[in-house]
Parts: sequence; C-alpha cells; structure tokens
Amino acid sequence: MFASTNLVIELGILIYIFLGWQFVVAEMVGGIALILVTWVLVKLTFPKKLVEEAREHVEDEEDENEEFDWKEKIRSKEGWLQVGHEFVMNWKMVWKEITIGFTIAGMMATFVSEDTWKSFFLADQPDSFLKVLENALIGPLVAMLTFIGSMGNIPISTILASSGVAFAGIMAFIYSDLVVPPIVAVHKKYYGLKTALYIAGVFYVSIILTALGMHYGFTAMGLLPEDAKKVMNEDPFKIDYTFWLNIVFVVVAGVAIYLNKLFKESDAHSHMMMMEGDSKFKTIVTYLCLLYLIVGTILFIF
Repeated sequence: MFASTNLVIELGILIYIFLGWQFVVAEMVGGIALILVTWVLVKLTFPKKLVEEAREHVEDEEDENEEFDWKEKIRSKEGWLQVGHEFVMNWKMVWKEITIGFTIAGMMATFVSEDTWKSFFLADQPDSFLKVLENALIGPLVAMLTFIGSMGNIPISTILASSGVAFAGIMAFIYSDLVVPPIVAVHKKYYGLKTALYIAGVFYVSIILTALGMHYGFTAMGLLPEDAKKVMNEDPFKIDYTFWLNIVFVVVAGVAIYLNKLFKESDAHSHMMMMEGDSKFKTIVTYLCLLYLIVGTILFIF
C-alpha cells in the first residue's frame, strides 16, 4: 500500500514541480523506508487474535488468474483498447483529489494567515529536536483533517513549506495518504474497527519515524532544503515547451478517450473487474469545490 501511494512516477513529477528535487528523493527513499519500518513494527506487535477476527469480516472471493503476455497484448487490438480504458480509469481515480487539493490549497493560502501556520508548527522556534518532532506529529493530523491524500496533498504542502514548517513535518504530511479518514473507513469495512485502528496506528508511527529519519539524514548530508519553490508566484501562461507538450498530450488524451469508448463497446469490457466508486462525501465536496471555483472566477472577471 505504501508503494502504491508513494513510489509512483506522477507523484514524483508533481512534487518536483511544486517543492524541489530533495522532496522527490525523500519521497522515494522514504517510501521504501516506510515499508521496512512498518514491517518491523508489525513483527514486534503482530496481533494474532486481531487478525483472526479481521478474517471473519473478509468475504471469500474467487480470484481469476489471467495469463498475461505483453508481446501478445501490444500486437492486439484489445490490448490498445485496454490502454485507453486504463487511462480513463486512472484519470477518474485522481481528478477529485486534485480538484479538492488545489481548492483547499488556494483557500489556505488566502484565508489562513502565515502567522497561524507558523504558530501551529512552531516555525519561529529554533530548529530543535522537539520542534522537528512536533512538526512530524502534527503533519499526519493536518492530512487527516484535509481528507484528501494522494496527489491532492502536494499543493497544500507548498503552503506548509512556505510557512516555515520543518522538512520532517512536510514529509510526514505527504506520507499520510493511508491514515486519512476515507482509507481508515475502507479498512473498517473490510477488516473491522479494531484492525482498522491497528493499521492506522502502525502507519502513523511508521510515518513519524520515517519523516524524522529523512529529516536528520538529509541534515547530515547537507541536503536539507532551505525553502520550497514558490510555484504560485511564477507566471504559468507562457509559450514554451510546456505549452507545446500540453497540446501534444491533449491529442494523446483524446485518442485514449476514444479507445476507451471502443473498449466499452467491446466484449472485453464485460470481463473487467469493477472498482468501487468514491464516497458520496468526497463527490459532494468535489462539486462544491468546482462551484466555488466557478463563482470565484466569475467574480474575479467582473
């Protein structure tokens, strides 16, 4: 689970654009460290009775093992149709988080004063161990309050970085995808409340230890970033390589959407596993954010 939320290319690209290369390295190295730390904690605290109780909540499902041959897939029409389908499914999976994340980041940058964040994370205090520890402890709690996780947390992390939050606090915030309430709710549904709280507790401790390790490891190597790049202050509307790449990938996205349309009309669609949809709460918040952005844009124009 940590690998699927931290060791992904698109997340690294987003972190690099908004925060800088040091945060990307900490994200990737920290993703591996999180797995190792979690493994050690589970080995030390493994609750056999709790696991047996959790198994009672899990429904037995028959796994369909499909023989996979990438050479055959890449030469087949069905394989390319599935590429379009996977593109659309991944887009549907993250657009709500990104919408909520950027909207909340804008609200936080506008309505929450920098002094508030500084007092909350003790930014004006000397960089002592207690301050770094407090930031690491608070980071996941702020992530829990945002309810977002994943890539939606990155624009918010720029607000924290520009407010003087310690490196450990920012990384703990970014690592906290798996302790946000929606994820805990999913674990509760499948494993029961006790196991869900145990998983969240182990993850929380792992996040804190890893964030502290990254902070002091980077400090020892002299790689601790002094400040995050403030991408918000840059002019985003330029005719440069990004503009032309956007045009290229708009075309690629259009082709992928068309392939997904053909995929839905094919027989392969009926054999695909259906994923569970987002919660009603996330959907409502997403459309409220869109409404807020539309109204705000209209007021800004007029």
